[in-house]
Amino acid sequence: MRFLIAGAGAIGGYIGALMARAGEDVILYARGAHLHAMQERGLRILSESGDFEVHPKTIGSLSDAGAFDVIFLGVKAHGLTQLAPQLKPLIGPETTVVGTQNGIPWWYTHLERVDPGGVIAASIDPARVVGSLVYLGTEIAEPGVIRHTEGNRISLGEPDGTRSDRCRTIAEALIGAGLRCPVTTRIRHEIWVKLLGNVAFNPISALTRATLVTMARDPDVAGVVRGIMTEVEAVANKLGVELPISLDQRIAGAEKVGEHKTSMLQDLEAGRPLELEPVVGAVVELGEQLGIEMPHTRTVYACTKLLGARAEAR
Repeated sequence: MRFLIAGAGAIGGYIGALMARAGEDVILYARGAHLHAMQERGLRILSESGDFEVHPKTIGSLSDAGAFDVIFLGVKAHGLTQLAPQLKPLIGPETTVVGTQNGIPWWYTHLERVDPGGVIAASIDPARVVGSLVYLGTEIAEPGVIRHTEGNRISLGEPDGTRSDRCRTIAEALIGAGLRCPVTTRIRHEIWVKLLGNVAFNPISALTRATLVTMARDPDVAGVVRGIMTEVEAVANKLGVELPISLDQRIAGAEKVGEHKTSMLQDLEAGRPLELEPVVGAVVELGEQLGIEMPHTRTVYACTKLLGARAEAR
């Protein structure tokens, strides 16, 4: 199979490096200093499980890339509106597209905060999509070098909850590369379990610069976290999704992760745009559509949105 990592940043680059090491036919698409470093010196992975270096084909333009069997969308959610139209010539009748973004994916339901104007859906046929949830902690330590800090799981699932050969085939390739890759028939439920924590912890961490364990153990902040989670659960329930985990279990799980900075806090510290809309704004938009009051979520969302805007202005 021919794989494309469309956005070989921290997450996409790590997945691509593992696949390249396993001998898969994989091409990495990147830009800027990271692209040039990979083209000159290869891609180096730093990890407690063992450092390694690979030299996969790395490109800075998709115009002559050809067709692919599987395309991994490795950019942040807010980068998909620019990337998706460029992928149209690369998607054939048998191509599968796998997203790695946080939050509510564009294929779940149309939300303006996720897919403004429907640009992504117009560029990528939803029938080509396999849902995924990524549980990896990675960061670009320097151009051409990715540090892996935790996690090795990617869940795959058909959006309609069925089982398919394409999910199994992709999972086999990822497992062969060294990742855990369960295939689930409840991908929509798993999305909401992850959202339960991300909607609460990610923006609060950006506002306070606190790690997961610090937020979970602070009695005042934990109260805000619980309020947000209660509102998120209400939205999920209204959509017919019963979460298989309690709020106490979700908070305890975050505490166990320890001194970990959320991806939103990492983006803020690195001067990157915050992945706020697909994670928090999308749930607020759904709450508006469903008539659910979300005072805790809206308050934190508004403050984090202003923080992100001021950071970008600087």
